[in-house]
Amino acid sequence: MKIAVASDHAGFEMKDFIAKTLSQKKIDVLDLGTSDCSSVDYPTFADKMAQCILAHQADLGILVCGTGIGISIRANRHKGIRAALLYSDEVAKMAKQHNNANVIVFGGRTMDKNDVLRRIDIFLNTQFEGGRHQRRIDLLDL
Repeated sequence: MKIAVASDHAGFEMKDFIAKTLSQKKIDVLDLGTSDCSSVDYPTFADKMAQCILAHQADLGILVCGTGIGISIRANRHKGIRAALLYSDEVAKMAKQHNNANVIVFGGRTMDKNDVLRRIDIFLNTQFEGGRHQRRIDLLDL
């Protein structure tokens, strides 16, 4: 599995932590930036992620901004992207089980690192149910 990660300046520290932790778990990580805490625009990194996922350069994307809200909004403007803000363990499970999200999102200023890692594990260890959920996903990009 290859996971792409990206963030703006407010999510940089969390993104860097996630990337290092995933690499330690022998997961292939593609870091799309940003590379430090200097101010940048989150839509730029959401767009990079969308292009990466849609080009099949990674199996999953992880985005981080201050709250996770702005970067989620931008990512979801791309046809074929299903970005989910994982603000709870139950949402982490449902984002995969029912929505088959291909990008998961976190708030660098609003979420605890241990909660984020746990939610990534929950998401990765949950299976998409398909069936009626696939029908609904298909309707998203009409």
